[in-house]
Amino acid sequence: MKLKIVVLAKQVPDTRNVGKDAMTAEGTVNRAALPAIFNPDDLLALEQALRLKEQNPGSTVGVLTMGPPRAGEIIRQGLYRGADTGWLLTDRLFAGADTLATSYALATAIKKIGDVDIVIGGRQAIDGDTAQVGPQVAQKLGLNQVTYAEEIKVEDGKATVRRHIDGGAETVEVPLPALITVNGSAAPCRPQNTKLVMKYKRASCPMERPAEVPYAELYEERPYLTLNQWSVADVDGDPSQCGLAGSPTKVKSVQNIVFQAKECKHLTASDADIEGMIKELLDEKIIG
Repeated sequence: MKLKIVVLAKQVPDTRNVGKDAMTAEGTVNRAALPAIFNPDDLLALEQALRLKEQNPGSTVGVLTMGPPRAGEIIRQGLYRGADTGWLLTDRLFAGADTLATSYALATAIKKIGDVDIVIGGRQAIDGDTAQVGPQVAQKLGLNQVTYAEEIKVEDGKATVRRHIDGGAETVEVPLPALITVNGSAAPCRPQNTKLVMKYKRASCPMERPAEVPYAELYEERPYLTLNQWSVADVDGDPSQCGLAGSPTKVKSVQNIVFQAKECKHLTASDADIEGMIKELLDEKIIG
């Protein structure tokens, strides 16, 4: 079965070592002041999409992302690993989007792409940890959805998904089209392929390119090097539902919290140690 697969990917700021410049005056993440990386869960989603492509000859994988022009790097990293195409949503009207506005923008783009069989994304992004965007996109598009996926297989118009749940795993079937979010326990993404890196290293969106490109003739000779770039108008979006205008959520601050143990106790499995621990927890009103 030939599948048209779209992977939702995000270029996220590396918030593991945030400083005083991590936030803007408007209460949004200052992405310009933080290094950008491929969201880890989205890389796992890309791997599942590439496996489906291999299992279903003739299938295609496209990477859909939203951000400033530099976010085109996420599409290139997808192409380096085996994706076929990509779309960058970039427009000042998209800036400052929370999960509601982000899911709206992605949903409008998927409608424009059209005839998508499976949308796959990571469970959550490390800059928000909300795990809301995937389910919101599914809701806006009216798609069946499965979350916490670890492995995906497709046969006879249905996806069989192994899910990670508390206490173990479960296997479910979902009719296509569907949206699936991938858990952090899924298989890691394959490395970049050298031949594909050489093929796509010059691939870029028009807004990424400087005014004078020394190898401009390449883009005429090799159309695949020009990545899709869409604005709010291109996807027929409503500006009032995009970016800050469509975002009811306001972030007050971002902090990197490291837990440090002040005290450590070693307990045995003896009845006395267990009873003592329970008594202490009750006395401190930690439990009960």
